[in-house]
Amino acid sequence: MGILIILLVIVGLLLLSSLKVIDQYERGIVLTLGSYSYTLQPGLRLVVPVIQRVIKVDIRITTSDIPQQEVITKDNVPVGINAVVYFQVTKPEDAVLKIQDYSYAVTQYAQTALRDVIGGVELDTLLTERIKIAEEIKAIVDKETVDWGVDVTAIKIQDIELPADMKRAMAKQAEAERERRAAIIRAQGELAASENLKKAMEHMSASGAISLRTLQTIEATTANPSNTVVFALPTEVLHGLKNLVGHK
Repeated sequence: MGILIILLVIVGLLLLSSLKVIDQYERGIVLTLGSYSYTLQPGLRLVVPVIQRVIKVDIRITTSDIPQQEVITKDNVPVGINAVVYFQVTKPEDAVLKIQDYSYAVTQYAQTALRDVIGGVELDTLLTERIKIAEEIKAIVDKETVDWGVDVTAIKIQDIELPADMKRAMAKQAEAERERRAAIIRAQGELAASENLKKAMEHMSASGAISLRTLQTIEATTANPSNTVVFALPTEVLHGLKNLVGHK
């Protein structure tokens, strides 16, 4: 009786070990005596205990950081750069059978490609065409990892750390550019004001209004009889007064 119970327990344990639950975001790689047999789809699956082994592979998009590293650009400027690589397993069997650690391998290859690409561009290009450079790195990595059953969906360059002296030089350049633009705006404003003043003077001169304005000024300054004011009237004012009298 005791032996029967032990046998039933052993059989029960074997049955439980033969049942495998594969989640929706996973695939199960079945190895039979060490050899690849097939890939399990999501759900409750049955395998042969002891003889078969299941390796689960996550097929969701994975994020991996590329740690900050110093790279020398084409124009010999040292910059510190870190990035993020996004990838997804498309062929689980290849990701298990063809590469030991596909996640680590993708990160390392992306890091190498990043150094190679940035080493071939100048600093100005790196700062202004960050997205284009990231796409170029992605194409290089994706071409290599496709044989591993991995698809690189995106690579994003996060930070570009410049040397301290380079930051100061760029700050001075930006300040000089702001001052130059401010000077241009002020000059344009003064030019517009002078043009408007010129038009106003021409209009007042043609209509004789400038002469009336001059007479009003004389009247205001000679309100006190004890004051003696001598005006040297320009020829244009005299002509204006003459025209004004003529119109009347």
